[in-house]
Formats: sequence, structure tokens, C-alpha cells
Amino acid sequence: MSAIAIFGPTGVGKTGVAIALAELLRERGENPVAISCDALQVYEGLEVLTGAAGAAEQERLEHRLIGFVPVTRSFNVGEYMPLAHAEVDRALERGRTPIVVGGTGLYLRAALAELSLVKAPPEAEDSELWSPATRHPTTIFGLDMDRARLYERIDARTEAIVAGGATDEVRRAEALGPSHTARKALGFDDLLAGDVEAMKKRSRNYARRQLTWQRKIPNLHPIDRTDLSDTAVAHRMLMGLFPSI
Repeated sequence: MSAIAIFGPTGVGKTGVAIALAELLRERGENPVAISCDALQVYEGLEVLTGAAGAAEQERLEHRLIGFVPVTRSFNVGEYMPLAHAEVDRALERGRTPIVVGGTGLYLRAALAELSLVKAPPEAEDSELWSPATRHPTTIFGLDMDRARLYERIDARTEAIVAGGATDEVRRAEALGPSHTARKALGFDDLLAGDVEAMKKRSRNYARRQLTWQRKIPNLHPIDRTDLSDTAVAHRMLMGLFPSI
């Protein structure tokens, strides 16, 4: 089995789909592991705010590279890339199926390829970030859905994040003195100000940018999941991975 990647905008349900796919892969005798490509889920203590897989979700699918960086420390793609490469390589060496999943386009690319960290000229940026070459054979799925339905999901997800204790998370992080990169977590400053509506708007805007990144990814297998459950999406992915089934 080669590597699998799942990309998509915030709120589209990447974690749920990854878990559903993992369950189908286990039925085929595979041993999957998720490797996060989210720039903010790396921070310890911001798991609710960033939508990182919780304990119950991790019982269903092991997730790597989440919640391991102190919120006081800066972190960047240059530090992330070798860690992600090591996780993917280790999984394949052990006969496991790596599922790279997340919504940070640059981190996705860094996890899958040898990404040059020298800043390219603007006209060369897209080809540099999204060249077809990957370190291992990889099938990349891109999730999308009806825009109005996506925005409804984003608003509901934001409400759930707030109800789950994200405001307390950001207050604790603020007391510790968060790094400038940790403060970039979507909604961090909005929740400090008590402005949930601003967080919703910022999340919808971010989703649009993610979809713009997604359109640049070569060899991507798009899936419109508007009326599909996580399991139904996972079945479509499985058919893409194993056309003969």
C-alpha cells in the first residue's frame, strides 16, 4: 500500500472521513495511521480550538504530529517537514498505511515531497509548491461540498468548538505567553475578545483560501461530499485506491 492524503477546507469533515477510511482499510487487512498536516494542530493545549482529533477519535485511528509543540514555542514548516517525512517513512517500513490528513496546503506538500524552503519568485511559486513529484506513491483526495452547506457546517463547528472549551484554552495559552505562530490559530484572538461571530466569518474566509489551494494540487481526486456520509466518502476513496473492488 502506498500513502494516502486527504485535504479539504475547514469544516468539511476530514477527520471523520479519515477514520471511516481507516475502518474500511482494516477490513482489508491494512494497518492505517493518520499523520496530521495542520500547521496549528501541532500545539499542545489548543486541541479543541484547532479541531484536533480527540481521545475517542484517536482510539479509532491513531493520529501523529498533533499536540506536541508547547504553545509558547514558534514552529514552522521547516521543522515540520523532517518530522512528517519520518512518520510517513516509519509507517511504510512497518507495513502500515499512512493517511496524511489536514487543511494546511503547505504542510501537506511538505509531508509528501522534498519541499525547497528557499523562497521562489512569485511566478514560480505554484509549480514549486505543487509539482507532481512525491517521495512515495500517493493518492490525494480533495473534499469539497456545496458552499452554503459548508458554511453551515463551519458555523456549527465553531459553536461546538466554543461549547467544548476553546475559550478556556486560549485564555490559558494567553496566560503562558503564546508564540506568534500559535496565536495564528483560527479564532484565537476572536475568542479572547468574546466574538464568536468574527470567528465564524474568519473560518469561512479561510475555507475559501483552502479551496483555492486545493485547486492547485496536481493529480488530485476530487470528491463532492455534499450529500455523503463519512462512510460513503470512504467507500468512494476505497474504489479509487482499489478500482477492481
